[in-house]
Amino acid sequence: MKKIFVAVLLLAAGFGIKANAQAKVNGAQFKFSTGDTHDFGKVPMGDDVTYDFVFTNTGNQPLIIQDAHPSCSCTTPEWDKQPILPGKTGKIKVGYHTKDHPGPFTKEVYIQSNAITPNGEKRYTIYIKGTVETK
Repeated sequence: MKKIFVAVLLLAAGFGIKANAQAKVNGAQFKFSTGDTHDFGKVPMGDDVTYDFVFTNTGNQPLIIQDAHPSCSCTTPEWDKQPILPGKTGKIKVGYHTKDHPGPFTKEVYIQSNAITPNGEKRYTIYIKGTVETK
């Protein structure tokens, strides 16, 4: 009985070590401080609104953003052009032009980088949303 208990204990410990090793990231990785979606809420038409998506590189290699392109021309991204070292923060500033765009909106910004992406996607996507109200 003792032998079976010891064997089960060693087997469980081996699975725990393997799971811990898989949890470590080998590469760059985004960790957005407030998530990957920002809700502007209600904004008046005519005003441009912006939001800074602040992130930390939680990986073990420098994070390099090659491109960030929006889903439409009413959205403008700006990003850090320098590599973000492991443990350091960066930002992606996203603007939305509300002029002539009344009503609810949901827009995407597609980030091409060397970062590991959720579910093996080819790019990382961040989102903005809100409602443009007429004055």
